[in-house]
Amino acid sequence: MLDFSVTFIITIVNIIILCVILRLILFKPVTKFMADRARKVQDSIEQSEKDKTQANALLAQYTAHLKTAETEAEDIIRTAREHAGVEAEKIIAESRISAEQILANARKQLETEQKAALAVFRQEAAALVVTATGQLLGREIKNEDNSQYAAMLLKEISPNEMGRN
Repeated sequence: MLDFSVTFIITIVNIIILCVILRLILFKPVTKFMADRARKVQDSIEQSEKDKTQANALLAQYTAHLKTAETEAEDIIRTAREHAGVEAEKIIAESRISAEQILANARKQLETEQKAALAVFRQEAAALVVTATGQLLGREIKNEDNSQYAAMLLKEISPNEMGRN
């Protein structure tokens, strides 16, 4: 029995020494490795949470910028449409004024041409009257006389015509 107890004690001492040696050589480095690994995993999780938070902040910022850009684009388009409307009205008004001026000039030109045609008609009518009168009287009237009689006839008719117009 003694042998059993010495063997038992030696086995226990060996186990204790083995545990101390394993603790120094194996357990502490493994525990340290596991703690470092757990810390790295935890740091990675925290970093990914920070990155996620930053990404959400950037997304919110870009969304706000996009909304601002859309609002500015709508304002620019609205302003451009208003400006185009004002320009269109201005061009239409200028066109109307130009058309009215063209019509007024055409009326004046027509009136001038009518007066010129009427003057030519009066001269020709006076010449015909003088010629007809000369034929009725039975004598030939010369061109010089014809011009004098036509001018005299026009002078007499013109004040009467002006009184009527």
